[in-house]
Amino acid sequence: MKDEATRTTVGDRRESVAPRRTGRLGRAEALRLLGSVSLGRIVFTHQALPAIRPVNHLMDGEDIIVRLHDGATLASLVTPIQAAGVVVAYEADVIDPETHLGWSVVVTGYARQVTDENELARFAARLRPWARQPAVNTAVRIRPDLVTGLRLTV
Repeated sequence: MKDEATRTTVGDRRESVAPRRTGRLGRAEALRLLGSVSLGRIVFTHQALPAIRPVNHLMDGEDIIVRLHDGATLASLVTPIQAAGVVVAYEADVIDPETHLGWSVVVTGYARQVTDENELARFAARLRPWARQPAVNTAVRIRPDLVTGLRLTV
């Protein structure tokens, strides 16, 4: 079974799944797929260490918008307005646990605080937190510099 993917079934039996191939996604297709889901993971630096948090997002053109709540670890992403932003990675995927088919997209870019009140109101109307949180009163925009994606196929 060296070359085959396996999955555990009832009773810890291992069942073989045909090997999968990976195909690269172009930028446009990767961003389209990212826009088809609302949950992803943001990777950032917190107290000089890498940190990852699940968050919900929406797409604004090619940009990824994530809303933040008071006191969140993600608050370290909010930089002074004049700063260039904070480098982050954002990843989302849909991979079927049974067939092992699907896709994964990783975006790397700068996260910058959204300060325009009209934009904040527009994002608040479209992006609801998926967990009850204290006041959600700010947002960051991730502008993709690097976009990589792969599709798992038979």
